[in-house]
Amino acid sequence: MSDIRQAREALTSRILEGDGKASPSERRAAFNNNGLAGAPGALGDKIAKHAYRVTDQDITAARTSGLSEDQVFEIVVCAAIGQASRQYVTALAALDAAAAAGKE
Repeated sequence: MSDIRQAREALTSRILEGDGKASPSERRAAFNNNGLAGAPGALGDKIAKHAYRVTDQDITAARTSGLSEDQVFEIVVCAAIGQASRQYVTALAALDAAAAAGKE
């Protein structure tokens, strides 16, 4: 296993299963961009699809939904890393497909 793969797995395990203020199910839902309701879910979705559009109001809405500042931070981190992971996997698949096409 490459160092980058080990590092990715360690990071993912740490943010999803390690100690945290947000529940593991909330962190997993944010990471997967699926199943997190209300303002926290909207924030996670915005991070995954349009991170450059996140505003103070999005963070405030997540906070006023009952999450602590630490929980909001963890949701943001999980959403961002989840999206980065999906993009990374997609990029690797594209490279594999290009390499296979080049061998034909």
